[in-house]
Amino acid sequence: MGFIKAFSGALGGTFADSWKDFYAPGDNISATTAVFRAVPKGQNMGRGSNTKGSENIITNGSKIVVPEGTGLITIQDGAITGFIAEAGGFIFSSDDPNSQSFFAGDGILASTVKESWERFKFGGQPGSEQLAFYINLKEIPNNRFGTQSEIYYDDSFLNTQVGLITRGTYSLKIVDPILFAKNFVPAKFLVADAPNFDFSDMDNDAGAQLFNEVVGSLSAAFSNYTNDPERGNRISKIQGDQIGFAASLSKAVEDAYQWKSDRGLEIVKVAIQAIEYDEDTKKLLSDVKKADALSGNRGNSFLQQSVARGLEKAGENGGAGMAFMGMGMNASGNIMQGVAQPQGNATNPFINTASPQPQNTQQQNAQPQGEDPYQKLTEMKKLLDSGVITQEDFDAAKKNLLGL
Repeated sequence: MGFIKAFSGALGGTFADSWKDFYAPGDNISATTAVFRAVPKGQNMGRGSNTKGSENIITNGSKIVVPEGTGLITIQDGAITGFIAEAGGFIFSSDDPNSQSFFAGDGILASTVKESWERFKFGGQPGSEQLAFYINLKEIPNNRFGTQSEIYYDDSFLNTQVGLITRGTYSLKIVDPILFAKNFVPAKFLVADAPNFDFSDMDNDAGAQLFNEVVGSLSAAFSNYTNDPERGNRISKIQGDQIGFAASLSKAVEDAYQWKSDRGLEIVKVAIQAIEYDEDTKKLLSDVKKADALSGNRGNSFLQQSVARGLEKAGENGGAGMAFMGMGMNASGNIMQGVAQPQGNATNPFINTASPQPQNTQQQNAQPQGEDPYQKLTEMKKLLDSGVITQEDFDAAKKNLLGL
């Protein structure tokens, strides 16, 4: 084996290449790295005497290891020439003269002499370039997104436009390595001595492009999710449904930027860290909460408590309260009766829609002696302005006081 070190120049390089190499991933590959070089490991396995091999040429018969969760592509002169999609150990075989080795059974006269001539023409370097790259097929996590200003979308549950600021992370997967390498990875990451293609690298323009496209798709993603009847149309479910919202976001980026069909990329999970609604949406959501709280039996109980608190407040206000209490027990009784009976008017639960009992018309229109109806109306107006009675109650009392 030391014989290989005895040669120099073109012929020496050819003999050195006939030593079969062993290729594997490099060191310190992060979880967010999508593409990284397959590097020769022979020098680290007791074969350091093989120092004459040509750079960027894979010798015919070399062994290549493909770890779990990765694929491997081979590139010659910038074109993809092979692909391995399963884990295991593989032997590289090539008909290219630059890869020929008489130690691999290719014959000394047919390959080595011809290769010496080819290298001589290229200044002692091979006439082609062969490289191998691993592509991460695992879930690639911790890709961040966030908005600096409000985004807006139409919400079918709230039946209006919603504005919000949000931030979070998503994980993506390379589902088609060939499309990904050919159509998306910049050329500088698929050449000799290329840096790793890492999505978390702030200097990676391709990763920054994905960030901008995700942010640009968030409005459509929120709309896709909240307008989907199968998800209940509830905005409150988004933060707890990582996979469901990821499907909505993946559809949005596919519709707008063709991530899967053109680039072989797909969003698989989303973790929303925060959602901050604009002021109009906050008020609307507050009203929705109150409406939810007022539904069913809970609503009847809540209204009765509200009326009781209103009557108590009116009593504390002195004359206004006494006016309310003195306007006639029929009015206050009707209020409490309307609250207690669920068949009241849905628009105004203070109005009793039950059939009224016959009353004496003269008695109904009669006014107590010495009572000033206009003073009474003034006091009733105060109760209306303070929210103790409704406009409908005020109009009914006005007709009663004025005998209309």
